[in-house]
Amino acid sequence: MSDTELKTDEQELEMSSDTADKIWEDDDNDFEVPPPPKPFVEEKEERAPGKKDWYILKVQVNREDTVKQDLERRIAVSGLKEYFGEILVPTEIITEIRGDKKKVVKKKLYPGYIMIFMEVFDDTWFLVRETAGVGDFTGAHGKPTPMLAHEVERILKLAKEGPDKAPELKVGYQTGQEVKVKEGPFETLEGVVDNIDYVNGRVTVIISIFGRSTPVELEYWQIEPTNN
Repeated sequence: MSDTELKTDEQELEMSSDTADKIWEDDDNDFEVPPPPKPFVEEKEERAPGKKDWYILKVQVNREDTVKQDLERRIAVSGLKEYFGEILVPTEIITEIRGDKKKVVKKKLYPGYIMIFMEVFDDTWFLVRETAGVGDFTGAHGKPTPMLAHEVERILKLAKEGPDKAPELKVGYQTGQEVKVKEGPFETLEGVVDNIDYVNGRVTVIISIFGRSTPVELEYWQIEPTNN
């Protein structure tokens, strides 16, 4: 083999001194290098607060107040507080007379139900439904149905006016009902209820005295229904 052929082979085997970066330089700008992949992060879509409505929740009877408190605690730490408003156990203030004493008491209007002002979507629905003691929203086919405006107005009015207005007594009689006097000067006489004073617990009864119909005002506990 001639010296010329040996030199040619050596030149072909000689390694390039160019760096890898220089070798891959794109002088003609015709080679696109894809950007590095972005890390996978599941971003939750933010939701702006929308329209709230009053809804009715079925809850365990005699646990209405406890369920209300549990809901309020869960909402406070959930990050969803802006989608909720007031939670209400519908009540009314009444006066009962036991013996000769009047007692003001708070009575639940709808045992086993509470009201909640909220915006319903998946996260808020799940938070409420997963609270201990909550059964379900009222509504057709499992879909929460907002309360009617007049229903809300009536219940809220009772709740707000209760402490300020004179509470009514649960007398237990109706106008036109036949009753018998069981105590007092007219004891054993029978008559018909003509008027009821729910604030003071007095009942006006029409009694026949000496053949004349006479209105007599009695305490409601002084009378009882007749056996008729």
